[in-house]
Amino acid sequence: MENLYGNPSFSLLLFLSLHLLVVSSLYQRFSPVDNYLINCGSSDEVSVDGNNRKFMGDSVKSDSVLMCGTRTISIRDSNPDLGLSPIYHTARVFTKPSKYEFEIRDKGTHAVRIHFHQLNSAKYDVSDALFHVSVNGFLVLSNFTGYDNENARIKEYLIWVDAEKLVIGFIPSKRSKFAFVNAIEVISAPKDLIADTAQFVNGDSVENFDGLTKQALEVVYRVNVGGPKVTPFNDSLWRTWVPDEEFLKFSEGSSRVYTSGRIRYQMGGASREVCPDNVYNSARVISSSNATVPNHNITWGFDVVEGYKYLVRMHFCDIASIAIGLIYFNVHVDGHLVYKDMDLSYITNEVLSSPFYADFVVDGDSSGVLTVSVGPSSKSFPYAVDGILNGVEIMKLNNSMGSLDGEVSVEQVLKNWPRGNIGVSVALFASVCLLLTASLLMHRRRVGVKDSVAWSPLPMDISKGNLKSNNQFSCGKCCIFLFKYIVLCWLY
Repeated sequence: MENLYGNPSFSLLLFLSLHLLVVSSLYQRFSPVDNYLINCGSSDEVSVDGNNRKFMGDSVKSDSVLMCGTRTISIRDSNPDLGLSPIYHTARVFTKPSKYEFEIRDKGTHAVRIHFHQLNSAKYDVSDALFHVSVNGFLVLSNFTGYDNENARIKEYLIWVDAEKLVIGFIPSKRSKFAFVNAIEVISAPKDLIADTAQFVNGDSVENFDGLTKQALEVVYRVNVGGPKVTPFNDSLWRTWVPDEEFLKFSEGSSRVYTSGRIRYQMGGASREVCPDNVYNSARVISSSNATVPNHNITWGFDVVEGYKYLVRMHFCDIASIAIGLIYFNVHVDGHLVYKDMDLSYITNEVLSSPFYADFVVDGDSSGVLTVSVGPSSKSFPYAVDGILNGVEIMKLNNSMGSLDGEVSVEQVLKNWPRGNIGVSVALFASVCLLLTASLLMHRRRVGVKDSVAWSPLPMDISKGNLKSNNQFSCGKCCIFLFKYIVLCWLY
């Protein structure tokens, strides 16, 4: 198989993903230009993450956020769990297709998080919900229930926006069902969060995968390898990173390491917004404690869906070596060797604790499991670290239908939304028009009788022709109004 490390395009990608010149600002917190935090179904502003973030109620009028829809209903938990974030105490319910529109000032990649959680309401049983969700024309959820007996469900997407608005739609699967949402986040992402090019690994062939930023990405896994859970409060982009234990498939001879020292971010590559200190300062390593180098890898496995491509981002930071030039190892993705004899000292310009990441795109296959592995190479040293990994992110790419959840598009979902009976509507409209016509004729006959008995001149500023046209126009307006009303009733 072709060695990615020897691939000139891959070398360029690594160069772009490294901080090679100047140490970046250490504690400057990211401040997004677009930062919409919506507390759905409420008029209250609530604070989360240690009062660090404030979610605005969607019942409050805003010039930047518009909710469009008919028959939306606010519900509140009648017996809220006080230990649960207040954004899950209320929800917005949609019985017909509806949407939120967000004004966009900073074009580019945006992080979209949609929150769902069950609540006790006398009006609606949340467990009976069934609906679709779209984001800017991508179908991100199909026939989704949003229901979980215990935990909140947070769906996160990275969406490219080059228009003035970002639109999130909620569409009940059928008339007897409804959609709901507890909270929404729309945040403009740092410009370096998603590179436009990754390496596409497909069997023995390796090639550039371009246009990555224009894909819709669903964050499926975000794992802190060797470390504890990282909460949004400890991440500059308010992300959650989970521990890696449940994903380990083979870990013989591995151990966890941790450092309290400074992570040395360098200009040009992995920034704190790409991955926080709390991920880079822990890792899982495989090492040799004697003169024999291990001959096995550490392997993690992740459930995926066949038919989709996945972006695999692997984070590396040498916090385990006692000196530079002592660590060489191989990297495998989905059973394929994607990096041979990785030399972290060379990649990071001989700086320990300096992070970088590498992006790979692979196809989800029929096995339903995507694996990543690190382990010794032919250049590994005894009595040294022979493999290290700090973090893994796995994101699903939209398919050819523009969907992240099934072989169906937003257009098909909207087309199949159950409409009213058009035959009945047309008949009703025709009947109304006949009644109006008959009424107009009778009115004209009465006017004719009156004119033959006692005619009086019109005021100087109104002509006979204008009076007739005004009467006809008024009748026409009634017809048009009634037609629009019937059409709206049919659509909704």
